[in-house]
Amino acid sequence: MLKFEEITAILPHRYPFLLVDRVLELGPGKYCKALKNVSGSEPYFQGHFPGNPLMPGVLVVEALAQAGGIAIFSELDDPKNSNILFGGIEKARFKHPVIPGDQLILDVKLKAHRGALWAFDGIATVEDKLAAKAEIKMMIFDGALKDKK
Repeated sequence: MLKFEEITAILPHRYPFLLVDRVLELGPGKYCKALKNVSGSEPYFQGHFPGNPLMPGVLVVEALAQAGGIAIFSELDDPKNSNILFGGIEKARFKHPVIPGDQLILDVKLKAHRGALWAFDGIATVEDKLAAKAEIKMMIFDGALKDKK
């Protein structure tokens, strides 16, 4: 299990875009089960949607990707010198709304890994109800992101 401080040592994301609060289970490079406490004070709830707050589906998928990033980064010798980018999102399906007060459980399992490419099957649940699922592909590379003008 990883606590918040350990997560921020692995992932480069920070508030308001860090979407993983705790890691419940971790198999480096293979799987990650994590938790996102969905708070009514999240900035996106101001506009999505007033009077009927709903966590945007793209952020649920991003949370799954961050859990996958934790699995990948925890496998690397020096994660501070590497970056991960989305390579693709496939078969995304949204089944149950995620609202303030929910505990979103993020469960990602390695589907394939070849070189710098990683693919995870991700499932997000709330109270054992399927909220979303997606196949998430990521690419890892060494070095900092640079402006390519």
